[in-house]
Amino acid sequence: MHDIVIRGGMIVDGSGAPAFVGDVAIDGERISRVGLVPERGREDIDATGKIVSPGFIDLHTHYDAQVMWDPILAPTSWNGVTTIVMGNCGVGFAPARPDSRNFLMEVMEAVEEIPQPVLRDGLAWDWESFPEYLDAIERRQHTIDIGTQVGNVALRRYVLGDRSGSPEPASSQEIETMNSLLEEALRAGALGFSFSRTDVHRMTDGSVIPGADVPTADAFGMSGSLAAVGGRVIQFLGNAHAHLDEDMEDIVELARRSRSAIHFPMTDMRWRERIDMIERAAAEGLDLYGQVPPRGQGAVAHWDSASRPFENCPSFQAIAHLPLAERLTKLRDPEVRSRIIAEFDPATDSLARRTPLSRIFPAGDYPNYEPDPEIDSIAAIASATGSSPAALMYDEMMRDDGTGMLIATIFNYAAGDFSDIREILLQRGTIPSMSDAGAHSTRVVDAAQPTFMLQHWVRDRTRGEKLPLETVIKGYTRDAAVSYGMLDRGLVAEGYLADLNIIDLTSVRLPKPYRAYDLPAGGLRLLQKPEGYIATIKRGVVTFRNGEHCGRFPGQLVRGAQPALIATAAA
Repeated sequence: MHDIVIRGGMIVDGSGAPAFVGDVAIDGERISRVGLVPERGREDIDATGKIVSPGFIDLHTHYDAQVMWDPILAPTSWNGVTTIVMGNCGVGFAPARPDSRNFLMEVMEAVEEIPQPVLRDGLAWDWESFPEYLDAIERRQHTIDIGTQVGNVALRRYVLGDRSGSPEPASSQEIETMNSLLEEALRAGALGFSFSRTDVHRMTDGSVIPGADVPTADAFGMSGSLAAVGGRVIQFLGNAHAHLDEDMEDIVELARRSRSAIHFPMTDMRWRERIDMIERAAAEGLDLYGQVPPRGQGAVAHWDSASRPFENCPSFQAIAHLPLAERLTKLRDPEVRSRIIAEFDPATDSLARRTPLSRIFPAGDYPNYEPDPEIDSIAAIASATGSSPAALMYDEMMRDDGTGMLIATIFNYAAGDFSDIREILLQRGTIPSMSDAGAHSTRVVDAAQPTFMLQHWVRDRTRGEKLPLETVIKGYTRDAAVSYGMLDRGLVAEGYLADLNIIDLTSVRLPKPYRAYDLPAGGLRLLQKPEGYIATIKRGVVTFRNGEHCGRFPGQLVRGAQPALIATAAA
């Protein structure tokens, strides 16, 4: 008798091979048989007509703080994700001397929009070194597996102190010290190293975050510790808008020196040059991966978000300080509405000045993430109806008792559809990613990317070709696992971790996000509850049934690269 047998499901095994009908047996935390399983299980799950896939892997999250107080890590875990990687974009909380804690929280608020009151209330700070941070993660309960990376900001601050924000290069001794600390972290179980060179990531005083404007030699200097442990992963956030050619040269050189796989964000901007770089590097035996958002990137705007229209209107500013319920009462007043709409100026509006009205769309009850700018945008609707764009946005956000939302697509939607994104996702070395889960909590809710891809890319897309189910599953499972050296997961095959999803593809869908004030100190975040997940299994334990958490916490800290346990694991 097996512990669990999943019977008669359409198995999409993560390899990219065609789906097939079969059974999956689980014993302990591993898959023990795939195919025909005549023996019974202590629990049998009927998956007839359902998809059985590996658990999804989210490579780009910012749960570095939330992992300390939240054992579930919703909404990520709601979406079939069984493994996450955090410590991205060079930010994090270890190593951290006591006198640097406030600074690191300031960085996280400035870069990832996680408010300091949330961090101060939620973090116990029962660590200083990075190995101690890993131990602190391990002491807590988790629904899913947690992998993390060393961020350059914390490392640089730990060694350089107040000089960490200076554009001056670190001394050779300081680089040697940082290398030593990084190697210590890698040997303790860090998956890799992350750093940012983008000038978008700035402190509240306008200065770039530590390490963003130092010479490239500093980054190259950190390669020694990665090479010393046989190579891991470097997550590189470049300044692609201004220095794409320089960034590409640096990425390839980092891969050579560190003997590590390099992950970097990739959108529809000059993407063919990035693909050429990946191909040239592969010919040299180097592993480069572009993390691709599978839809447009931007913001969800509502009356309590960090990015919203009307922010600069005097009549709105007069009530912006009020608690949301009181503010909504004022906003329902026709006179207040008229004044705010009259004061709206897209040239100065905090949302519209960054996003043309042709790229702002009503969210509706079930958002369309590939809308047609010529038909569905605020600009198009205003033109067709003779309404003012300001009135349309105001009234949309007032829908459903003030819970209405707008979707502003800022990046990765240059063509006004997903034609480029589809082509990028079909290229070698690209992985669907960049959810930013845990960050930008009032205006971004991209943790549902795997669900979105099943709903839109596999089943519902009408504005172009879809993507094969097997390709989508492979991207979020085996491709993601191999790219980070986690060779024990990402396949439905004997010997692999029993991280599995059972999904009803016919009922998968994403309703509009909703506001929840459930972070420490009453902090706000957007949540989006997916539909269509029959069960999620983590290390052989059923953690979710029909979207509800089962109160079980089999997740573990992933300490370093996970070796292949069977001969086919490198496939």
